[in-house]
Amino acid sequence: MTEISQLSAWLDAFRDALAKRAFVGFELRKPSPLANDLKAVDARLIMARGVEKISFTYHHKTHDIVKNHAVEESVALLEELLTALFQAARLYTIQQDVLLSRQGEKFVLSTAPATHTSLPELTHNRAKVRLIETAGKAYLHRLGLTDAQGQVHKNSQDKFRQINKYIEILDGLVKQLAPREVLHVVDMGAGKGYLTFALYDHLVNNLGLRAEVVGVELRSQLVTASNEIATSSGFTGLRFEQGSISQHNCTGADVVIALHACDTATDDAIGKAVKAQAELIVVAPCCHKQIRREMEKGRIAPELEFLVKYGTYAERLAEMVTDGMRAQLLELAGYRTNLFEFIGDAHTPKNVMIVATKLSRSRSAPELRVLEAAIDSTKTEFGIGHHYLEKLLRSANSAIAEEKFLI
Repeated sequence: MTEISQLSAWLDAFRDALAKRAFVGFELRKPSPLANDLKAVDARLIMARGVEKISFTYHHKTHDIVKNHAVEESVALLEELLTALFQAARLYTIQQDVLLSRQGEKFVLSTAPATHTSLPELTHNRAKVRLIETAGKAYLHRLGLTDAQGQVHKNSQDKFRQINKYIEILDGLVKQLAPREVLHVVDMGAGKGYLTFALYDHLVNNLGLRAEVVGVELRSQLVTASNEIATSSGFTGLRFEQGSISQHNCTGADVVIALHACDTATDDAIGKAVKAQAELIVVAPCCHKQIRREMEKGRIAPELEFLVKYGTYAERLAEMVTDGMRAQLLELAGYRTNLFEFIGDAHTPKNVMIVATKLSRSRSAPELRVLEAAIDSTKTEFGIGHHYLEKLLRSANSAIAEEKFLI
């Protein structure tokens, strides 16, 4: 399809979903430079004075604006927004999700399983459903996200939405884990601790779990400040430890998280998690320098050389290969993986997430051979000598085997 037909097909899917009473909503993400301070647009169907309207929420840097539009007016507006201001869109229906993304000068259309399986109520003033609310949450004020009355600061709106998006994802993943007396979580590279605090709050106060959460952070001043907030908040099962991801001992961790750990620090977190035999690993990688260097010094397959001729494409390809191989290597290490673009998050360009869930049984020898062959093929195709994670996982698997032997 041409760029116009791909966009037209997405708009037709929007019309069709409305006609079949299957429409849930849509999101416009990845703003172009022309969008200025407009970061994202969300929309849903509402009933306003007995008339169906599409309610658009325009998320600007410091404020949100809501405007209601007639259906046909909405189609024209959508076409205008996607042509000029946004590079990605996701249409939610109860049948499937329809994704549109700009790649270079063209739009690419794809589908995914339905995120929502039921229609929302057509109420005009629907309350926002957030897993992390602000009322009575002193830690959010101490972290600088809200004022003393629990109102989110204008310049913290994006960060607060981001936190809730992450908690929404982790909520579903944690609920799939087998029950245990205490859930042990390690957050690698916790930074200022926004997500670490919110996750502990959700696990303990929303889900009613006994949880021990450790935030690992290299900067000692942040560790000290975060521990003071945890203590003053009465979060007895939350603590922060100073140190690097590569040096932290994750033994006993059920869940390991690493969001936006730069370059091979993501691999360090994965390696530590596998060595600890964590049940759930969630990473959102940042930077992909190691594999790009490998591709530059190696010999890529001739039919792919045109993709690395240009710096922008070389970087994108390195990102995809890096994360694709991470998923391959995690599969080899005994995990089921999912890699997806976190397009719901408009507040960071690093929007790929890798989720790995430990399998209940070991893979058979033939299955392992197939996975190994696929990894070797990837390395040959892209001129890669080694992926940094390979050595870490070999070391982790050796440690696991030795531990089992001693037992």
